[in-house]
Amino acid sequence: MIWNSNKECMPREELRDLQGRRLHKVVAYVYHNVPFYRNKMQEMDISPDDINSIDDIVKLPFTTKQDLRDNYPFGLQAAPQSEIVRIHASTGTTGNPTIVGYTRKDIGIWSECMSRCLSAYGVGRDDVFSVAYGYGLFTGGLGAHYGVENLGGTVIPTSTGNTEKHVRLLRDLGVTGIACTPSYALHLAETMEKMGIKASDLKLKMGAFGAEPWTENMRKEIESRLGLKAYNLYGLSEVMGPSVSYECECQDGSHINEDHFYPEIIDPVTCERLPDGTSGELVFTTLTKEGMPVLRYRTRDLTRLLPGECSCGRTFVRMDRIAGRSDDMLIIRGINVFPSQVESVLLSIPECAPRFKLIVDRVNNLDTLTVQVEVRQDYFAQGFDTLSPFTDLEKLVAAKLKSVLSIAAKVQIKTPGTLARSEGKTKFVEDRRVLE
Repeated sequence: MIWNSNKECMPREELRDLQGRRLHKVVAYVYHNVPFYRNKMQEMDISPDDINSIDDIVKLPFTTKQDLRDNYPFGLQAAPQSEIVRIHASTGTTGNPTIVGYTRKDIGIWSECMSRCLSAYGVGRDDVFSVAYGYGLFTGGLGAHYGVENLGGTVIPTSTGNTEKHVRLLRDLGVTGIACTPSYALHLAETMEKMGIKASDLKLKMGAFGAEPWTENMRKEIESRLGLKAYNLYGLSEVMGPSVSYECECQDGSHINEDHFYPEIIDPVTCERLPDGTSGELVFTTLTKEGMPVLRYRTRDLTRLLPGECSCGRTFVRMDRIAGRSDDMLIIRGINVFPSQVESVLLSIPECAPRFKLIVDRVNNLDTLTVQVEVRQDYFAQGFDTLSPFTDLEKLVAAKLKSVLSIAAKVQIKTPGTLARSEGKTKFVEDRRVLE
C-alpha cells in the first residue's frame, strides 16, 4: 500500500526540481541561522545564491559526527529554542550525546515519513502494533509510535524488558505488527517456544526491523519462527530517526524518502562522489528539517544506491543493505558504542589501567558486551589479589559504563599484564557475532 502516491510516485524530473528548491531554501536557512555552516561556506567562498539546483549540492561542505560533538549541545541547532518541542540524542565517543532538536513541523514530517514506511509493510487502521524499540532519547520507540498513530493504528508501547509479558500481550491483544531489532525478534521467538506458544497462536503479520545489522538468513529465520513478513527499516538520529528509508513489498533495496533526505554515495577516503551502483559511504542532506538541518552528513554507513526503477511504482531511489561501517563504531542492541567511550570511562577510575578488551557476542539471540580491563599494578599490590576487591571494582565499572553507554556490560577485572598489548583501538575489539 502506498501512503502518499503524489510524493512517493512523483516523476523523477519533478522530484529533482523539488529537491533543488528545497536545497536552496535549507542552505539559506542554515547560512543565516547556524554560524558553523555560515563560516564553512564563507571559507569555501560560496553563498546560498550559488545553490540553484540539486546538482549544486557538491559545492557544499560535509558535516561529520565530530562536528556535532564539537558543537555540543546546541551549536548546530537552527531553530530558536522556543520552537523546539522535542529533543532526542545519540551517544558520542566522549560520553556526550549528540543532541538533536525537533520543531513541531519536524515531528509532523517524521510521522509522515514513518507512515510511508509502515504502509509499505501493510500496516493500516485495523492493525494493533507493538513498538519494542527503546523509548526515551533513542529515536526508535517514539519514531515508530508516531507513525502508527498517524496511520490510525493501535500502538502498544512495549519497549524492551519483560519478554514473557510481551509474548503474552502479543497473543492476548491480537497484535498484528511489531517494530524491534532483529535480534530481539529472535529472542521473542525463543521465549515463545519456551512458553509453549506457537507462531500460529499469534496474529502477527508484519515486522519492521532495524537499528542493527542483519542478513537475509536472519530475515528468513524471523519470518519462520514468528510467522510474519519481515521488512528492513533504516534511519539515524542526526538525519531524523527511523523512516529515512524503507523496504516495499518487492524487498529489492530500501526506498529513501528523498523528498526530505537527499542521498549521495562518496568514496570514504577521497570524498569523491560516486555513481549509482557503486559502493561507498552514505551521505545525507536534510531538505526540510527545521530544528537541526544537516548538510552532506557523513553517516559512515557503507552501501550503494541501486540503479533502475522498482516495480512497486515508487520512484524514490533505493539503497542496498548496509554492508558495514567506515569507522570503528559497534552497534549493540541498536545502540552506538565506541571503544573510546569505554576508554574514557575506564580512565576516569583510578584502579583501572589503560588496558582493556571489548568482547561482543550474541547469546540467546541478544547482543552482549563484556569489558575486560586490567587493574593497575600499584592497586593490585595493595590487596587486589583477593576476590572481594575485584568484585567491588567490577560493579563500580559496570555502573559507570551503563550510565555512559546506555546498555549493560559484563565487566571482568584482570590482573596486570593479562591482556595482550596492541596498537590501535580497533584491535581491542573482538566481535564474536556471526551473521549468517
